[in-house]
Amino acid sequence: MLTIWGRINSHNVKKVVWLAEELGVPYDRRDMGGAFGMDDAYRALNPNALIPTIEEDGFVLWESHSILRYLAATHGGERWFPSDPKARALAERWMDWHFDWAEAIRPIFFQLVRTPPEQRDTALIARSAAQAARLSALIDAQLGREAWLSGKDIGIGDIPVATYAHSWFQLPVERPSRPHLERWYAALRERAAFRDTVMIPLT
Repeated sequence: MLTIWGRINSHNVKKVVWLAEELGVPYDRRDMGGAFGMDDAYRALNPNALIPTIEEDGFVLWESHSILRYLAATHGGERWFPSDPKARALAERWMDWHFDWAEAIRPIFFQLVRTPPEQRDTALIARSAAQAARLSALIDAQLGREAWLSGKDIGIGDIPVATYAHSWFQLPVERPSRPHLERWYAALRERAAFRDTVMIPLT
């Protein structure tokens, strides 16, 4: 049994739970972090005191993207973790690129979801929304060439970007039209694992 520690309203935890669902891996998710706090036992597993962390058959691993690669390699087969290093790298680059996307969206999320209205920094929201809009053009261009960021099928390259894309589409900011990005997001919404783990209320 796979154990996943982390609160489900964390973007990084959503990534891991979503992939476990896609792969059909049985898991036990345990709330940790945020309002749930962290006990000494958890800090012993993850000295960074961050989420998520997993444990499977005595193997403990933290860092969400390392966990995604591990799950894809051990449970996903060629479909999720190609043996061809070039095919794998083309998908994994989007996992690394996603940090720019997340960095642009995160201030909007914290300002509009977790900050009282009277304390919001409207200039920060506007700057971040403009940056996220610029970056969304890069995703749109790639999706104009391929059905998925990972290639012809959904893969681990899509998961980190898609987790933040859901927030981008839910946050009340002005977004330019990106037809390929919107087509991809519609396809994601057809996937039960995405709906159940990522498409939850932003909190």
